[in-house]
Amino acid sequence: MNQKKSRKKSKKSSKSVSNKKLVKIFLLLFLIAFLVSLVVYFKLKEKNTIKNIPDNSTISSSEIKPETLFPKVLDKDPSSNQLFEEKFNLNEENKFEEYTNELEKVIEDKLEREDFINKENEIIQKKVEEIKEEKAKELNAKKETKEQNKNKEKEKEKTDEKSIITNKDSFTYDKKSKPKIAIVIDDVSSQAQKDAILAMGYKITMAFFPPTSGHPDSARIAQNLPFYMIHFPMQASPKFKSPETHTLNITDSYETIENRVKQLRAWYPNAVYTNNHTGSVFTENEEAMDKLFRALKKYNFIFVDSRTSGKSVAKKYAQKYNMPYIVRNIFIDNEENYQYIQNQLKQAIEIAKKQGYAIAIGHPHSVTLKVLKDSKHLLKDVEPIFVNQLPYL
Repeated sequence: MNQKKSRKKSKKSSKSVSNKKLVKIFLLLFLIAFLVSLVVYFKLKEKNTIKNIPDNSTISSSEIKPETLFPKVLDKDPSSNQLFEEKFNLNEENKFEEYTNELEKVIEDKLEREDFINKENEIIQKKVEEIKEEKAKELNAKKETKEQNKNKEKEKEKTDEKSIITNKDSFTYDKKSKPKIAIVIDDVSSQAQKDAILAMGYKITMAFFPPTSGHPDSARIAQNLPFYMIHFPMQASPKFKSPETHTLNITDSYETIENRVKQLRAWYPNAVYTNNHTGSVFTENEEAMDKLFRALKKYNFIFVDSRTSGKSVAKKYAQKYNMPYIVRNIFIDNEENYQYIQNQLKQAIEIAKKQGYAIAIGHPHSVTLKVLKDSKHLLKDVEPIFVNQLPYL
């Protein structure tokens, strides 16, 4: 029995010894790991502290303290503080001074670079502003030059037109005679329109469209009239979306224009006068109008300028080809409104009273024809005439 008890005791004591060894080993390993971790931590802390120093600060060496750059860790553990100080030699004043001097140089260099960059940016910005200002001046100068050139062109056009003296310009109105008014109705193409105009009971000049598939009988309808004109389609501005068939264009050759005029003569053998339908682009074009007047002269036509453009050169070429210059004074129905049309007619009458004659152009709108029918009483002080009866012809 005693032997068994002693064996049990020896086993227990051996187990106790081995457990103590394990605890010591574990503590030793833990301490080694702790020290390694501590060293790594302070190395990382050193790097982060240097990185986080403000760029724009002006720090003197006397102001930098170890506690600021390298805060103490584990203050409660003197051994860790000692290890930290040994690692970074913070007790060596000369090395700390050297470090702070280097740090000051880095900060100064950075500040100098920033100052240089700021000055460069200011120079660049100033240069950009100068370039912008120069560009603005150039643009303004171009605009002013363009405007001046436009004004010069307008003045030149006025001067050129004034320098051309025609029978119309030299006409002197004898106020003893009754002023004349020539009312023209453009766009006539049907028998119904012709009959309505004839029913007015006074002279109105009808201007007939050339025959097309849209109005094939326009030439035939005109034949028995004592006087009429041909309403000749010519190129309008791009805004006008409904050009007539065979409209003359500024790009047409002389042969094309002549053939068209020749065809008009065949359709309207008795016609002498023709005016432009639309034509704001065509009548401004020198080359196109020269070709047109040359062809009109050849086939014994006289051009009446509907004046769809203020820049029309018709007067110039009327003089060149020794034709009378005839031009509209007023449109009466730009607005299809009864009162507007009647007011325009009254204005035409006033023009006639002032200069001895007036040419007023309208269209065969029902409201226009009604105004003309209702306004006979307004014509008592003027004499309605056909275009070929103008007093200066």
